[in-house]
Amino acid sequence: MRQNYYDQNGWPQPFPGEGEGPRSEPYGAVPPQSTQGIVPRTAVKQPEPPLEEESRITPVFCRRGRGVRRFALLMALILVLTGTGILVNGGLPGSYFDRAEDIWDSMGPGYDWDYYDYDADDWVAELEDTTMALSAIGDGTVLELCPPGEEELDPRMIYARVAPSVVGIRVTTATGMATATGVVMTFDGYIITNAHVIAGAEKATVTLDGGGKVDALLVGYDASTDLAVLKVETEGLVPAEFGDSSALYVGEPAYAIGNPLGEELRGTMTDGIISAIDRSVDASNGEMTLLQTTAAINPGSSGGALVNASGQVVGITNMKMMSNWETIEGLGFAIPTALAKEVVDQIIDTGSYAGVPSIGITVRTQPPTPESPAGVYVSEVEEGSDAYAKGIRPGDIIIRANDMDITSIADLEEAKAGLGIGDTLKLTVWKGGRERTVSITLMGKNQM
Repeated sequence: MRQNYYDQNGWPQPFPGEGEGPRSEPYGAVPPQSTQGIVPRTAVKQPEPPLEEESRITPVFCRRGRGVRRFALLMALILVLTGTGILVNGGLPGSYFDRAEDIWDSMGPGYDWDYYDYDADDWVAELEDTTMALSAIGDGTVLELCPPGEEELDPRMIYARVAPSVVGIRVTTATGMATATGVVMTFDGYIITNAHVIAGAEKATVTLDGGGKVDALLVGYDASTDLAVLKVETEGLVPAEFGDSSALYVGEPAYAIGNPLGEELRGTMTDGIISAIDRSVDASNGEMTLLQTTAAINPGSSGGALVNASGQVVGITNMKMMSNWETIEGLGFAIPTALAKEVVDQIIDTGSYAGVPSIGITVRTQPPTPESPAGVYVSEVEEGSDAYAKGIRPGDIIIRANDMDITSIADLEEAKAGLGIGDTLKLTVWKGGRERTVSITLMGKNQM
C-alpha cells in the first residue's frame, strides 16, 4: 500500500510538488482518484496543541499508561498494498446478483481477469530485485514492547507523542518511485516499515519529522510477515513507544498515523477502534494474521503506526480492503507488534527471519477407532521439510511426541512449545497397524 508513481515514457518523472510537469495517476487505484483540489504543500507539520510540557516528551523508557465461497463468478474484494490487489472471497448482496452475473457473462470465458488482482505489481516477486545498500547487522538491538498502560490520552496528546516518530519513505525502483511510511524504533536509526514498501528498491530516502531527508540502508526484510527494517545514520530521532498487541481488545480506541497518498499529506492521523484481533487474511504473500481497525488507512500509509489510547504503537499498518463493485469502508489492517518483535529482532540480528519453528505438516485430531489409536492425523506434508525427508506421509497418525501421549492438536503444540528452529522433536507414528519412531528437525517455513 505504498503510493506508486510511474512515468509511461520512462523514469525519471518529477515527483508531485517537485519541478514541472503533470502528476501521473497512482497505479492500482480503483477507480483513479482525481487530484483536483489538492494543493501541494511544503509545510505539512501541524502546530502543536497547547499541551503540558511533559506530554511532548517521548522518553526512552516505557511510560506507565494504557494500552472476504468465492461467490459464483461475481465479484472480487481486493486488499490493496503497494498499489497491489489481492483477491479475497466473499458474498454479494442479492440486489446486485443479476447485474454482476451479466457483467461476468458479457466478458466471455476468455476474458483476462488479471486486472482485478494486479499481477502486474507482484511485490513478492519484486523483492528479488531489491538492490538497496545493506546495513551492518548483529549489534544486539531488540524491539522493546512496553506493558499496557492505564491512562487513556486525549487524541491531541497521542498525536504530539507519536507523530515525531512517524517518517516518510521515498523508494526509487527501476520503473519509478513510490512513497510510504515508517516508524522510528530507536534513537540510533532503526526504522520499521513493510517489506512491500522496499520491494524492488534501488534506493530509499527517509523524510524525518522536521523535514530533513537522509538515505537509508536495508537491514533486512521478510515477505511472509510483510516486515522490513531500515537503518539511517543521523541524530535527533524520536523513537516510538511500542506496546504489546496481545493485550488489545475489540472496541478499544485506535489511531493510525501515516502518509496517505504520498508526502503531500504526510503526518495524517485518523481514528477508529480495534475491530478484530487475530484476523486471518489471505494475501499474495500467504496467510497473515492481522489486527483489523476502522481507522482509515490509504495507499502511502504502509509501514505507518497503529496506536492505542495510551500512545503506544501496537501495529504496523499494511493493508486496506477495497472493491471494484461496492463501497467498502473502515476495513484496515496492521501487523501486530507481538509478531513484529519476533521478526524485527531476528532481522536485526541475522538480516532475515527464519520463521516460526514448524514440523512441516498439516494435521487434524483423530479419535480412536478399532483400527487405530487416538492421535493427530497427518493430512499434508511439506516436501521441503525434515518430516518429509524422514518418511512422514499423509495418512500417518502421530500418537506420541517427545514421549508425551498425543490425542489432539493442542497436545502436539504443547510438546513442541519451547523448541526452536534446529531443535529435534521425537515423533511416534502409527500406520498400517505398526508404530515407528523418528526424530524430526524443526524448520522455519522459509527454509522449507
